[in-house]
Amino acid sequence: MVAAQKRVNVAIVAPSMGILGGQAVQADRLLRAWTNDPDISAYLVPINPVPSGPLRRILDIKYARTVATQMLYWPTLFRELRRADIVHVFSASYFSFLLAPLPAVLVARLLGKPVVMNYRSGEAPDHLKRSWIARTTLRSVDRNVVPSSFLRDVFAAFDIPAEIIPNIVDQELFGFRNRQPLRPRILSTRIFEPLYNVACSLRVLRRVQDRYPDATLTLVGSGSQDQPLRRLAAELDLHNVRFVGRVQPAEIHRYYADADIYLQTPDIDNMPSSVLEAFSSGCPVVATKAGGVPAILTDGEHGLLVPCGDSDSAAAAIRRLIEEPGLAVRIANAARESCEQYRWSTVRVLWVSLYRRMLQTDRVSSAVPSESRL
Repeated sequence: MVAAQKRVNVAIVAPSMGILGGQAVQADRLLRAWTNDPDISAYLVPINPVPSGPLRRILDIKYARTVATQMLYWPTLFRELRRADIVHVFSASYFSFLLAPLPAVLVARLLGKPVVMNYRSGEAPDHLKRSWIARTTLRSVDRNVVPSSFLRDVFAAFDIPAEIIPNIVDQELFGFRNRQPLRPRILSTRIFEPLYNVACSLRVLRRVQDRYPDATLTLVGSGSQDQPLRRLAAELDLHNVRFVGRVQPAEIHRYYADADIYLQTPDIDNMPSSVLEAFSSGCPVVATKAGGVPAILTDGEHGLLVPCGDSDSAAAAIRRLIEEPGLAVRIANAARESCEQYRWSTVRVLWVSLYRRMLQTDRVSSAVPSESRL
């Protein structure tokens, strides 16, 4: 009789939902998906531990917050990674890489734990070009996993091996609905930061409203550009613009259900979960050709792609969807079919296989006499 394999304890080092963004959302979905799994037992090691008691006030002070978080983060890593079989580290770029993934890798190495780096930033081409520390760290870990062929190709350009395991989307939560007729009810769910260029989406609405005065734009998000975006909406004399603010992931599906068209206009991107959520919900997508977006959205098949910063082309694409209902239906159906590869049942197999292979490799390496490994 073949002995059953023991459950693998995986420490997921990632932002908690206190930092609402793509990494936190995907980490949370992964953790929830592993609940009661027969093969994997996963737990979160937050990169943003919260001080208790009076020290909590430090979080309101910009630089003091960073120092306090690091003082808590390092001891947390030593305490929590000891019980892990595998350390799964979510990674962004630039300064964030130094503050969160790098310490996790160093502590895991000191504890003798295998590490999988789950790099997720669309800024990878510039980050890896600039940072020797990032390149060296990524080459040193046991596995690199990226969510898209775009990042895999970026890594390959720097001789860093990586395999693809995509993001997951809950197709039951983001339920499909046919939009017939398609109305100019537009949704954007991107963070209000410069690289996502939400200002371009506002300019798109101005051009759409020139033909469809009743067109609406719902902006779900928050960030440093909140006030500048509100001022721009006023300057463009826009109406029917709704600034919703920050919405918890458990509730955001309602906004997709109410919308008819999904619009995003970033200048830099990787594999946005928002596009997959739109696919699953049945909203035809208009997006800029930023980073890894073309890797998941083929122009004319799963949505319509336009050049970055080109509000005229994006507005024309939205008008085309409204005026060519057959095209909109075909695109929405094809996008929904492409979501099959992002189902948890599919993605789960890839993660379990990776974790098992990592443990097997680690056991083989440990069995080799130290003199042979020199």
